Amino acid sequence: MERITKEQYEFALAKVEELLPLVDDSTPANDKMALELSVMSDVVIAYEKVAAPIGKPTVAELIELSLEEKGMTQKELAGNIGISPSRISDYIAGRSEPTLRIARLLCLV
Repeated sequence: MERITKEQYEFALAKVEELLPLVDDSTPANDKMALELSVMSDVVIAYEKVAAPIGKPTVAELIELSLEEKGMTQKELAGNIGISPSRISDYIAGRSEPTLRIARLLCLV
């Protein structure tokens, strides 16, 4: 496959935005708009994989995101899993990594 140009990407992205409201789960897979949406989506994905790859999040980023999503403080999280708030701070600052036991508890909170 040829490398996708920025212009092709922008065209495909605009088409995806145009087609999204028109195609839903009840649209037949062989519908012209559904097929076009699929092709244009593939173009957008291919371009973004090269131009703007998303790296794996760090443990610190995952903990911070979880705290934000749950509206929880570091102190509350620490209390819920039975460790000190300073230990949570160490994980977020990247000064230490949680053990597997603590990682499992973090996932369950």
